[in-house]
Amino acid sequence: MPTELELWEKKLKEILDEIDAELEKKFGGLFHRKTVRPAAGNTANPQYDGLFEVQATYTAGFGSRYGEGYAVEVRWVTFDDVPETTKLEAETIAEEILNRRLPEQFPGKNLKVVHDVSGMKITGDLSLK
Repeated sequence: MPTELELWEKKLKEILDEIDAELEKKFGGLFHRKTVRPAAGNTANPQYDGLFEVQATYTAGFGSRYGEGYAVEVRWVTFDDVPETTKLEAETIAEEILNRRLPEQFPGKNLKVVHDVSGMKITGDLSLK
């Protein structure tokens, strides 16, 4: 039986996988992924294939004005030069999906996406109940 933390992180992973799929659809054919990286959809976890690695890591928030949360990273897995405007567009898409899906997956938690020292961060009620 999964723990409350495992269930919470599974819901978050569903959102991250949705972000990955959307970014692959929009940008996947525009840049070359690293040669050792399988094409999108060729592994059991989208984090390990395609052009993107989308992940969220819990942070206690020391040194952050927002405190604890999940730092969200959208990493481009390419040696190609990706223009800053394109990176910003991908971050905007990720943020829009997070803002839409967090209330659906975590009703009543008042989670929000902020921009912190490390980039995007999910803050709010991170309690497991």
